[in-house]
Amino acid sequence: MPVITLTTEWRPDDFYYGILRGKLCSLCPGATVIDNASGIPPFNIAQAAFIIRNTFSNYPDGTIHIICVHSESHNNENHIIAKAKNHFFIGTDNGIFNLILNGEPEEAVMIEHESKDNELDIFAVAAAGLISGKSTEDLGRRMKSITERVPLRATIDKEVIIGSIIFIDSYGNAISNITRELFMRVFENKEFRILVQSNKNYTGQISHKYSDVPVGEMLARFNPLELLEISINGANVSELLSLEIGSVVRIDTAGKASARDRLF
Repeated sequence: MPVITLTTEWRPDDFYYGILRGKLCSLCPGATVIDNASGIPPFNIAQAAFIIRNTFSNYPDGTIHIICVHSESHNNENHIIAKAKNHFFIGTDNGIFNLILNGEPEEAVMIEHESKDNELDIFAVAAAGLISGKSTEDLGRRMKSITERVPLRATIDKEVIIGSIIFIDSYGNAISNITRELFMRVFENKEFRILVQSNKNYTGQISHKYSDVPVGEMLARFNPLELLEISINGANVSELLSLEIGSVVRIDTAGKASARDRLF
């Protein structure tokens, strides 16, 4: 049974959902339509890419992922189908595909459509074409490259890692762009401090579970995505520490004070 996922910036009760779902039910009878994520902050391509990048591989091969985030075509951005890792992605070439895949797809085509068609019509018809067995090239014109966006990465300055918060989950846990691999490369077998937002908010250990520290205490752990997560046991760390997307996370050598402290 074919699977179609939706990742959107719409509220769950928005009428756009009804329109797109109705079109998919009419054009793709028998397909399973799943809400992968909704309510993404409007036009937030980076957050949508983060979610899709870390979820799409859990769906079966051949799944079609429709992306309705900053999806209206403008500035000559094309509506496209991208194929990668046995999955299909339908959306607007605004840089999101590059962020999802960390590079170029195996195939990419600009979807052929009438100028009067809106993106919901275009996406639904493209999904129906794929489900019917058409190839990507049956549905559009091959593209040599897609729009590139540079992801926000953590940086290393001597024995200091400077990263940032890139996602806040439903519990208020703040997920950073600092990977376990990067952390181990710099601080394996060394004492360290993980500082968040202020020199007053820090920890010198990596926890495995939230319950490793007393209720109300800040902790740092590597989550299932192998990214450094900042939390408070039993509380919403983002609210209590006023964390948001882009807030700075710094890791330095324990006890080391320097001019870098003035970052906070």
